Amino acid sequence: MQTPPNPFKQALAARQPQIGLWLGLGDAYAAEICAGAGFDWLLIDGEHAPNDLRSVLQQVQVIAAYPGSHAIARVPLGHGDAGTALIKQYLDLGVQTLLVPMVDTAEQAAAIVRAVRYPPFGIRGMAGARASRWGRCTQYAREANDQVCLLLQAESQVALDNLDAIAATEGVDGVFIGPADLSAAMGHPGQPGHPQVQAAIDDAIVRIARAGKAPGILTTDEALARKYLELGATFVAVGLDTNLLARATSALAARFKPDAPAPAPAAPGNTY
Repeated sequence: MQTPPNPFKQALAARQPQIGLWLGLGDAYAAEICAGAGFDWLLIDGEHAPNDLRSVLQQVQVIAAYPGSHAIARVPLGHGDAGTALIKQYLDLGVQTLLVPMVDTAEQAAAIVRAVRYPPFGIRGMAGARASRWGRCTQYAREANDQVCLLLQAESQVALDNLDAIAATEGVDGVFIGPADLSAAMGHPGQPGHPQVQAAIDDAIVRIARAGKAPGILTTDEALARKYLELGATFVAVGLDTNLLARATSALAARFKPDAPAPAPAAPGNTY
């Protein structure tokens, strides 16, 4: 049995824009509904959503039934925590693409690269887990390093200051800009649409692309999403399942109950 290729990583290398959706409901049934919608990738959020290893596994399994959608998982780490053990567990589940939040320096980036790679290029522990189809992918240990896609999240002023070095780190496939945390770090909490924040995001996208890596971002603002794609962003999430559900249910209730809570805004301030 062959080691499964990573089509998302291949698309990023070819600079083919990939449109995604954020999954925060922590539910495989909801993930399967989203998997059939036609997005290129679905982000299973382990940082800000009620996910554990088993719920991540269940969502990875249902998404796999829809070949056009690629499962990415965000690991609950940050600010210098390389999370070697947790990263190993996510990879052993068969997650091929990881997003690691709150990476501030090239040194942190290099430590995470080592965590996702088998020796001699890294320190990932060996195991005949689901990723290798329990050993049935006989070349997995030799081929896995080439199929793992590593995305790092830059969402602080320190990260922007070190962005060129982070993006230049060998083994990093892309850098994702976190608008909400970045806006707070720049003194504009809850205002990722602030002109200073937007200018910083625009500059970051250009710098990441110039380094030969894939820039990524999340926004529920369609005009902004299209602007980021024009600037060179390669992987862009254009919505969140939680936000879509909150808006749709509130809007429906409001049509029958004038005193119903207002729909959740679709503005970029609602992203992270």
